[in-house]
Amino acid sequence: MKKSYLYSTLFLKCPQCRQGNLLTANPYKLSETNRVREKCPKCGLKFHIEPAFYTGSMYVSYAVGTAVAIAVFIITYFTGLAENPLAIFGYIVLGLFLLMPYIGAVSKSIWAHFFFKYNPEIAKKVNNDSRT
Repeated sequence: MKKSYLYSTLFLKCPQCRQGNLLTANPYKLSETNRVREKCPKCGLKFHIEPAFYTGSMYVSYAVGTAVAIAVFIITYFTGLAENPLAIFGYIVLGLFLLMPYIGAVSKSIWAHFFFKYNPEIAKKVNNDSRT
């Protein structure tokens, strides 16, 4: 089954085969927050192509955090959940706080997907190997 780019990005999958997990654990497991694996467990893609490779994901994290803050603002403002600016600000801070581990993880996934490309042949081989 071919998985989409969006699926593999949001569910933190390997950019090359879209099947192996990018992170060592769930983003909300605080002892291993956003730790990227050395290699894909399915296709063997090396995730760390240079030291401090994922430092650039901080820029992506800023953009994703801003998008989340804007989404929370729109939801609270237009649904009437909060009418004064301080309450809206509180909802934004709460939303960012609760989503912080996932924002960091999905930012690393987006960053990896910028640099590693999907390979349908490898994905098909990995998928066939997992069936046997």
